Amino acid sequence: MLSRRSVRVKVMQLLYAQDRDPVLKSKDIVNAYHDEVQKSYELFLFSLYVIMSVSECSTQDEKKRKSKHLPSDLDKIFSNKLFTNEIISGIAANKVLLKKFEKLGFDTKVNNDYINKIYDEFSKKEEYTAFLKNEQSKDETIELLLELYRFCRQDEYFNEMLEDSYYNWLDDKSLVVGSVKKFLKALPSDNANLADTFLPDDETVKDFGLNLLKLSIKNKDKNMKVIIPVLENWDHERLAIIDTILIRMALTEFLDFPTIPSKVTLNEYVELAKQYSTAKSKEFINGILDKLMKNFEENNELKKEGRGLIS
Repeated sequence: MLSRRSVRVKVMQLLYAQDRDPVLKSKDIVNAYHDEVQKSYELFLFSLYVIMSVSECSTQDEKKRKSKHLPSDLDKIFSNKLFTNEIISGIAANKVLLKKFEKLGFDTKVNNDYINKIYDEFSKKEEYTAFLKNEQSKDETIELLLELYRFCRQDEYFNEMLEDSYYNWLDDKSLVVGSVKKFLKALPSDNANLADTFLPDDETVKDFGLNLLKLSIKNKDKNMKVIIPVLENWDHERLAIIDTILIRMALTEFLDFPTIPSKVTLNEYVELAKQYSTAKSKEFINGILDKLMKNFEENNELKKEGRGLIS
């Protein structure tokens, strides 16, 4: 579920942490990287847990409505099908998945009052009322659950719970959301280990990300000797720390990752600079990396595999 870009962000942040705290050993940084990768997968599972928990509130809501002396028309037709539908049942009845939730302590990370408040607000939406009044196909049920998830992501209580346990939410959000959508659409499923198919793959996490991190640390001094002459009038000690780190990482990719086209590397780090560094960093990093790439090409130092991989 992780992309190379998301892994690059994690590596960048860890190299920044090491730069700010030189006492941090390389072993500590590597361990932190593994933790960050695990946190991304936990975010995916946490999202499923919250969707299930909010849906379960409909069971208590049904009891309250059925006990009214003067029920409204909606009270009379109300059911807890937000929780009992085949999609949520595919989560709530999956013992393997429930065990993961328990092991990760989601019951302590989720504030039940917040879950109830999210449900109360969602229950006022027209989409939910229409869901209660009509029969739904599987696709329509999934769409309602995705609407619930969208509602959660915009809710202050949901985001407060995330802030307490998952500071990586903003960086991993798009990937987690995409994975949740795919998971819900795959339900119901006979595969009790369906959630495991969303684990980050080794090629991205280890072959790429872990090696990028280790080599960026190991070759820091050597790479800076290559970078500094290209800076021309720039004082490298006054460069934004993130800019220096991004250039170091890109240099590592240029030289040590033969299957990644150099132009792809350049474009990726320009985009990261645009998102995470200063206003002028995009143009600056583009210029520096372009010079480095051309120097490597002239000196035949880029060992890229396959046709067209240099550019």
